[in-house]
Amino acid sequence: MSIRYACHVALWALLPLSAHADANADAHPESGVAVNVLYAGSLVDLMEHRIGPVFTETTGAEFRGYAGGSNKLANEIRAELRRGDVFVSANPKVDESLEGSANGNWVHWYGLFAESPLVIAYNPSSPIGARLGTEPWYQVLQQPGIRIGRTDPKLDPKGAFTLELLQRAETYYHLPGLAEKVLGPADNPAQVLPEEALVGRFQSGELDVGFFYATELVTNANAGMVRPIADIDPKARYTVTILRDAPNPKGAEAFLSLLLGPKGHEILSQAGFEIVSPAALQGDAGTLPQALSPLFEPGR
Repeated sequence: MSIRYACHVALWALLPLSAHADANADAHPESGVAVNVLYAGSLVDLMEHRIGPVFTETTGAEFRGYAGGSNKLANEIRAELRRGDVFVSANPKVDESLEGSANGNWVHWYGLFAESPLVIAYNPSSPIGARLGTEPWYQVLQQPGIRIGRTDPKLDPKGAFTLELLQRAETYYHLPGLAEKVLGPADNPAQVLPEEALVGRFQSGELDVGFFYATELVTNANAGMVRPIADIDPKARYTVTILRDAPNPKGAEAFLSLLLGPKGHEILSQAGFEIVSPAALQGDAGTLPQALSPLFEPGR
């Protein structure tokens, strides 16, 4: 089964803050009431096809997701252009960018709950891409005419990790200028694609090679995959938090209880994630909802 990678756009996310209803005060999520989750675009399959449906089935609350580059989502949250109950990022630094009064105090705490390494996926039917199965990746990627896909390093941690990988490889393999030879400028329009479009372009055969997280390829049996050595390979480090003034805080708590509980761990494991349990808590532990405390371990 191939990965379906589509951005689920929700009208609620485009409304001004004043247009949203007050937070639900019930102890449990109200059946049929939406829980709005803003999440890293690399999690579309997980959220829309695994976690989301199970959450709705078990709680009766509607899961409403919106996918995008983590940095892009944070920028929209900070500018009050995007509103949600839960925020799931692929890099803790993104959460930090929403902490403090200068950043709107949108995040008071967050928890690291899963990781996934950056990998290089290749199309076995591509003459150039297929060489990654037998030749060093840092040599193959320098071949003229190779079609490479990656995300924008300004908007998405995966794009930034791609640059970081190539820069580390320059030093590790003693190959000065490798990043420039392979990637060109950081915002190279011949390579940079929206995160929600990258998988589709790769699966359609328009790309020879793409940079992904390992979990994005779990359901794509046709893709080849090379993982750089761990010494230089960055990882996605997935975090979750409940945003300030969440419209549905009880629903958000219920969502985190599922995601970080036994059923969520089962789903994450099946999807190929490296699970961090208990979730590693950072920020102001005093603002963490008491009901969620057993799922976190401060200061890890």
